[in-house]
Amino acid sequence: MIAPHSFRFFLNPRQGVPGVVVLPESGFRRAAAEIRSWPGYAPTPLLDLGDMAAAARVGAVHYKDEGGRFGLGSFKALGGAYAVSRLLVAELARSGAVPAADAAGLSRGDYAAWTRAITVTCATDGNHGRAVAWGASRFGARCVIFVHQSVSQGRRDAIAAYGAEIRVVPGHYDDAVREAAAVAAREGWFVVSDTSWPGYTELPRDVMQGYRLMAEEAMAGLPAVPTHVFVQGGVGGVAAAVSVQSRLRFGTAPRLVVVEPERAACLLASAEAGAPVTVEGDLDTIMAGLACGEPSLLAWQELERAAFAFMAVPDAVVPEVMKALARRDPPVVAGESAVAGLAGLLLAAADPGARAALGLDAASRVLVFGTEGATDPALYASLAGMAAD
Repeated sequence: MIAPHSFRFFLNPRQGVPGVVVLPESGFRRAAAEIRSWPGYAPTPLLDLGDMAAAARVGAVHYKDEGGRFGLGSFKALGGAYAVSRLLVAELARSGAVPAADAAGLSRGDYAAWTRAITVTCATDGNHGRAVAWGASRFGARCVIFVHQSVSQGRRDAIAAYGAEIRVVPGHYDDAVREAAAVAAREGWFVVSDTSWPGYTELPRDVMQGYRLMAEEAMAGLPAVPTHVFVQGGVGGVAAAVSVQSRLRFGTAPRLVVVEPERAACLLASAEAGAPVTVEGDLDTIMAGLACGEPSLLAWQELERAAFAFMAVPDAVVPEVMKALARRDPPVVAGESAVAGLAGLLLAAADPGARAALGLDAASRVLVFGTEGATDPALYASLAGMAAD
């Protein structure tokens, strides 16, 4: 199904060590209730990929397909828009403009006279910025999104379609994060980031609580407890959200494997170092949504003790997995960042050392997350060899 590729692999020696509570249950219950109340909400499909299970020589592979989420094409809609809602309600109350503001009134447009004076901003590789812009458009706030120079025009246009102003920053994702924070501090804007750092954790925590709904949907739909969960890395937010929900539902049974691009493997490097580290360089990877050099503080606090292993996979495997999914019957449309977890499974399962270390065998039941669809249709067509439609 895919050719052999070299990859990096690291078993986490700190797995199982006690740690702090990163995502309290009360926050998740609040996030799930609000998001489920939004027009257009529906759980995304959980697909049984028997062909992938056969290729990996495991018992089952289930794939959570986020390509249709709220029409935005990725799971990010769950986090970015929810955090915008939380921010606006809190700011309206704090400023005294609407002391009893609530999410329902915000959704109805009751507070538009005040929200239009509030500017939200963030840095993005594409999907998170689109979610924040969508949230700002829904709730009546102004939005400015910072992208680095490698973000494709297709993804910039998708963000701008929701009325956001786009600002391009030289460098990579982490440079855009710093620029967004600096400009927001100067202008009095509000950063709605999916990564966290010392002194900035509450809104990223809201983002991650939203992501947990994706994990909950998937885990509620499984026919049996998974033995393994393979999930994308990036700054670590989605991996940490999946980790928290997995422990809540299944305890410590499933082994969590975090998969990153080999050119932007900040979580693997942090696990090797035993502390958060920054990966230097241009972070140039085909997996645009995972091109991150600095771990999120909150995500690292969860993953340093909950991840069973970390992997870094090469870009060359990505088009192969995208094509394999696109040629199925029925086909699965998966963007570049969506296939990282599945690619990690296929590579690890074919490698005797990694297979043994992870305990993968014919009885293994694996959950993976297809975190985006064709969020850049032109790029998808060039990689998958066919149009998304």
